[in-house]
Order: sequence, then C-alpha cells, then structure tokens
Amino acid sequence: MSNAFFNVPVAKNEPVKAYAPGSAERTSLLAKYNEMYNQEPIDIPIYIGSEEIRTENKKKLSAPHDHQKVLGYYNVGTAGHVEKAIESALNARKKWAAMPWEDRAAIFLKAADLLAGPFRDKMNAATMLAQSKNVFQTEIDAACELIDFFRFNVQYMTQIYKDQPESLPGMWNRLEYRPLEGFVFALTPFNFTSIAANLSAAPAMMGNVVVWKPAESQIYSAQVIMELFKAAGVPDGVINMVTVSGQTAGEVIFKHKDFAGLHFTGSTGVFRNLWRQIGENLENYKGYPRIVGETGGKDFIIAHKSAVPAEVATAMSRGAFEFQGQKCSAASRAYIPSNIWPEVKRIFTEQVNSFKMGSPDDTSNFVNAVIDERAFDKISSYIDYCKAQSDAEIITGGNYDKSKGYFIEPTTVVTTSPKFRTMCEEIFGPVLTVYVYDADKFEETLDLVDQTSEYALTGSILSQDRYAINLATKKLENAAGNFYINDKPTGAVVGQQPFGGARGSGTNDKAGAMMNLLRWVSARTIKETFVPPTDYRYPFLG
Repeated sequence: MSNAFFNVPVAKNEPVKAYAPGSAERTSLLAKYNEMYNQEPIDIPIYIGSEEIRTENKKKLSAPHDHQKVLGYYNVGTAGHVEKAIESALNARKKWAAMPWEDRAAIFLKAADLLAGPFRDKMNAATMLAQSKNVFQTEIDAACELIDFFRFNVQYMTQIYKDQPESLPGMWNRLEYRPLEGFVFALTPFNFTSIAANLSAAPAMMGNVVVWKPAESQIYSAQVIMELFKAAGVPDGVINMVTVSGQTAGEVIFKHKDFAGLHFTGSTGVFRNLWRQIGENLENYKGYPRIVGETGGKDFIIAHKSAVPAEVATAMSRGAFEFQGQKCSAASRAYIPSNIWPEVKRIFTEQVNSFKMGSPDDTSNFVNAVIDERAFDKISSYIDYCKAQSDAEIITGGNYDKSKGYFIEPTTVVTTSPKFRTMCEEIFGPVLTVYVYDADKFEETLDLVDQTSEYALTGSILSQDRYAINLATKKLENAAGNFYINDKPTGAVVGQQPFGGARGSGTNDKAGAMMNLLRWVSARTIKETFVPPTDYRYPFLG
C-alpha cells in the first residue's frame, strides 16, 4: 500500500540528436533502417489482451518512397475483434483503475527510458520506412516528442492529484480523480508516431482502458509502439490495438453502453461525423462521453513590412515543406507585404530550389514522399487546378511523379486573389499559396487572415515593429491556438508549447499539457465531518 506521496523525476525535454555525418547515432540508425528494409516482410497482428491475433485477410504495407517494396502485412479485423477488444479492456479496467498512481507513473517513465535507449533506432527506422520522414523529422517526432509526452504527462498527472480543496475546521475535504466509467477509443493519424502513441497512452496513464485504431499507413510503427508498451509493463488489456476500418470500429464502439471517450486526431470532416454518431447514441451510454479532437488546419504566415526578408523566407520554406507539408501545423498560406516581396521571393525560391528529394535513407534529402497514392492524387489535383487558373502563378515545383514513390515537388503558388481556392482549403501536402498585399494595408490583411479559413490551429507573425506584433496578436486572437512571433508556425514542443486549436481545428484540449489529462478523469468530492450535529435546529431559529 502507498504510505507516502512520491515526487516523480522532474520532466526535461529529451535532447534532439543531430545525426551529423560520421556521428554514432547516424551510423546506428541507418544500419537499423537497412536491416528493417531488407528483412523478410513482417506480419503485424491485432493486439487484444494477451493475444496476438492473425486473420486470413491481410493487407500489405509499403514504403511511400518505394511503393513496390513490401515492408509487411497487417491483419484486417472484423466487428467481432472490436467487440473482443472492448471486452478485454473492460475486464482489465478494475485492476488497472485500482493500481496506485505511482505504479502507473513508473510504467510510462520506463517507456520513456526504453524509447530513449534500446527502442530509439527501431521506432525511428519504422517511421522513416513507412511514413517517409527524414532522420531529423523522425527524431523530433518518433523519439523526442513521444519521450516528452511520457515524462511530462507523468509530471502533470501528479500535479492534478495534488490539487486539493480547502478544508475548514471540523471537516476534511478531499478530491479524487477517477478514470472514466467505461473505455476510451483512440483514433490516430499517420503523420506523427508520437501522437499515435500519446492518444492511447494519455488516457491509460490516468487509469483508463483503451481500444486503439491506428491509421492504416502508420501500422508499421504502431507495432513498435505496442512492443514498447509491453516492454514497459503496460498490463494486458489496458491498451488494445485493432486494425479494422473506421466504419467497422464505429459501428461497434459508438453503440456500446460503456463507451466513455474519444481521443482523436485526423480530418475535420471525420471528426464532425464521429461527433454526430456519438450524439445520435447518447441515450445508450452510462454518461456523457468525453470528446477530444485535434483536426485540420489552414495555417498562416503573415509578414509585416518591417520583417526581415531572410527570416520570412526561411519561415516559409521550413514551415511549409518539412515532412512534405503533412503536418497539421504546416504553413499553407502566406501573406507577404509588397515592399519586401521581391527579396523574400528571391531568397525563398533559392532555398526551395536547393531542396533534394528522395528516400529517407539518403540524409541529404530535405523532402521525401507523401504518404500514399490517395494523398498523391489529391495534392496533384490541386496543383493541376492552379496551373489552369489565370489568377495564379507557380514559382517553385509544380511537378510530381509516382512511378517509384509518391513524390511531389514542393510547390509554391502566388495568387492575386486572397480567397483563391488554395488559400482556403486544406491540402495537407507540399503546397504553399502566397498572397502579396499592399504594404500599407496590414490591418485590413489581418482581417483577411482571420476570416478566410474555417480553421484556427497555428499561425505566425514576422515583424520588427512591436506595435504591429501587438496588433496582430490581438486581432488574430481566435485565428490560431498556437501563435508564433518571428518564427514558423510549426514545431510545438511538449512542456513548452501545448498544442491544439479551435474553430474547425478541434476542441483545443492541448496535447502535452495538464488540461488534456483532465479530460480523462472524473472528479469525486469527498467531505468528511468529524463531529456531526445532533439537532436539526440552526441558531437563527432561536
């Protein structure tokens, strides 16, 4: 039994390895990448309780940058597997919810140290192979951010438990934070391995049990996540991974009386549909489910006439094109004042035209392939649309090729229309649209930024004028949940910039912050009176 409140190790951000030429980490990671690339195709099971389940229905997993290369197969589950996963989770719930918090903390602290050490290369290599990330983008995601999620969430968990009400003389008030009554459904995206793991791990850390459905294009690294959870000591049944279609999962989960919460990252359209399904089934549930979602973005950069052209150009090139623009936070629209545009354009086009594109195992490649053929076709159709419009000009990229891998050149479109299609619609790929505005119409352009998109995830202002920065910060108050001053609008770090947006971008429950963990508990207030009254009469009756 616990007879002390334990201090957990102070959370610190995991140092990002540089992977410089000749470094030990570079040699080690590329060796693991080549080992996994050349091994026999793996067979990824469905994980339910202590079982690894394989089916007759298997689908192949390929590398986006080399789509003829079969990395492995995953086993396609059925509605019966979803039902079994829910049963497994609910069977595990009683013991897991009753486990002392420090034991839950120890499991995820161990997961962090395992990932920082023996699992680092495997998790990174899997992400490079199946999600086509370069070594640096992989390192900051699959290793560092996930390690940070584990360590900081343990710290936030203890802060939550410490938060207790005041007790006046004669009584003792206590607050306990119970896990939700039922199970949590984690529905996760392809683009960040860390997000996929955290969406299942964060509710579990707070004593919940989870049914997890990873994106099809992330299942390869999802298996490594399950291996990490098992090695860290997550008990069987606490996190169950099912590889089924979204429709199959939803048909079972959203009609189940013990459904208690949804932890989601994905598209706005899918999230709205899920919310609708949950609403239609409210009478079936024991309580009102917690719905947490981080969805789309049409993220912006706005430069003021005082901005430094090289800083603006670099914010654009990095912000728009790292990981092929497949970040929820990636810059996809930029508003550049006319007075600095010629110099910004010169520097920016030089930078983008110097990018190398290819496989992640060649570390000189800045960009790699987009995730799959469906994404390739969607993004290339936007590029074709831009080529046909009289009010748009492509100044970088514009070409694409899927003969070997799903490669799309980083493409920049300059438009004379602030409501041009690619200024408004989410593309989720390496396409940036620029609108050059009258340098003396900064305030009017801020209104354009605020009103053009339904999303409100990230955005940035670049300026040397503090009055302009202050004005933009105020006028764009609701336009971005993560707002950056003199920086690109990407790269949020756990414990430093809690991440999430509002409007069409989600519920803004901030992954990597205490407020997210609070969504996975249900508080109970306990008041104990030491000497209870023995007569109903109050003094005012005398």
